[in-house]
Formats: sequence, C-alpha cells, structure tokens
Amino acid sequence: MKPKFQISQTIIHLAFIIISLLMIMPFALVVMVSLTSEESIVQNGYQFLPKIFSLDAYRYVLQTPDIILRAYGITALITIAGTLCGLLITAMTAYVISRRDYRYNRVTTFYVFFTMLFSGGLVPAYILMTQYLHLKDTLFALILPVLLSPFNIMVMKGFMSKIPLEIIESAKMDGAKELRIFFTIILPLSKPALATMGLLISFAYWNEWFNAMLYIDNPKLVPLQLLLVRILNSMEFLTSNSDFSSQMGISLADFPNNSARMAIAVLAGGPMLVIFPFFQRFFVRGLTVGSLKG
Repeated sequence: MKPKFQISQTIIHLAFIIISLLMIMPFALVVMVSLTSEESIVQNGYQFLPKIFSLDAYRYVLQTPDIILRAYGITALITIAGTLCGLLITAMTAYVISRRDYRYNRVTTFYVFFTMLFSGGLVPAYILMTQYLHLKDTLFALILPVLLSPFNIMVMKGFMSKIPLEIIESAKMDGAKELRIFFTIILPLSKPALATMGLLISFAYWNEWFNAMLYIDNPKLVPLQLLLVRILNSMEFLTSNSDFSSQMGISLADFPNNSARMAIAVLAGGPMLVIFPFFQRFFVRGLTVGSLKG
C-alpha cells in the first residue's frame, strides 16, 4: 500500500506544481514584457526572454516621480484608514446580528442581505456625496463608499456565530460590559476572519479608481489607480491620433505603447502581491470557517 500512496501523493504534488506555474507564468510574462523594448515587441511579440531589454516603459510612466509618489501616498493612506475603519464597523455590525439573544436578529440580517440585491443607483449616490454630504474633492469621498460591504458583514457573521454564547454570558457574569466583551473577547477570537476581511477590504481600496473619477477633481488627491488610468488613456490618445502626435514632435516608433501598459499593471498590482503571502493562511482559514450561514 505504501508505494501506491507515494505515487498518488507525487501525482497530486505535480498537479499543484503545474497549476501554480500556470498562475505564475502570466504575471511573469507581464513583468518581462514591461522590461522589453517596443521594437522587440513589434518584431517578435511577447516573450519570456526578450531579445532587447529596455526600461523605456518605466521611464515614461515615472517621468514625473513626484506625482507617482504622491498618488502612492494617497492610495496607501485611504487603504490603511479605510481598512481599519471598515474592519471595525464590519465586525461591530456582524457581531450584533450574530448574537442569538438579539431580538431583531432576523430583521437586521435581512436588511443587510437586501442591500446585496438592490442599491440606490449611481445618480442618487452622487447627489448624496456631493450635495448633501459635501464630500467632493475630499479623501472621505474615497473612503466612505467602500467602507461597508454587506458581503463582508455576512461572512463575518458566519464566523462570529460559531463563537459559543456561553463565553459571552460568563463574561457578563464577571461584570464585563458589551464593549469590553467585544474588544477583549470577540475580536481576539476572530483574528482569522479579521485578517481575511482586512485583505478583501484593502484590495478594494487599493484598486479603487471609479469613485475617484466621480468625486476627485483636485490633482493633489488623485489616487494611484486613477492616475494610471489617465496615463493609459493619454497613451491610447497619442497612438490613435498620429497627426496630433507628429505635431507634438512625438515619434510613435519609439513610443513604448505595449510595454508601458504592462509597466502600469506591475506598478498597480505589485505591492498587493507582496502583501498577500503574509495573509494567505488567514485568508483560507477565514473564508472556510466563516462560510455563509443562515
């Protein structure tokens, strides 16, 4: 029986190695294309080992480093602040509706779930943010729309509902109030779910650009993703309007069109790829234990 077991284990390991390579290779190709000269891409296409290495794409994207660094700072700020506030509010809401002794448990849970199916729409949201809350051209306009997600609340509720109610009751018998129970007992027990939700929320904030396009006109408050979108749009405009490019003295033959697109993808997703491995074990455990439960 032992040789058969080893053969099956070897097959499983090979299968996972192949799957891992299939996931890594596209990103590796993106990185290599971003380091390839535009001439080599036109002549030979995308290659894992380019014949001519070039940093022209990064020079084009980073030709104004102060703007890029400021956009990185704005994105990092809203990601950190939004993730911390979003985690706190999500955990509080999920804790309330996960308590079986809460009288309006089912009503509140349905109210949260209902918002997953229907929303107010784009126009009412824009009017609310600009006319009533007066958050246009502020960082709160980037933080508030992503602050609370009904999906995250339901996942967190599924995790917290597995915490025995007897722990809460015993803490109450020792004189603990609700806030102390929440911060000293519930949150420490919910670390896997908090790590998972924190990762999901941070991804949402890091990739945010649509709300910035709607509410941000001040160039000093433009986040990274919106800045890269604008750079990509300017590239598309230059490449699709050759007459305008020639009048501006820009040679499209030397313009890093394809490689710059890949460089933008690397700059946009690189930091999150570095952070993700540190939270991977919490991510898998949190989603498994906090599965949706009625």
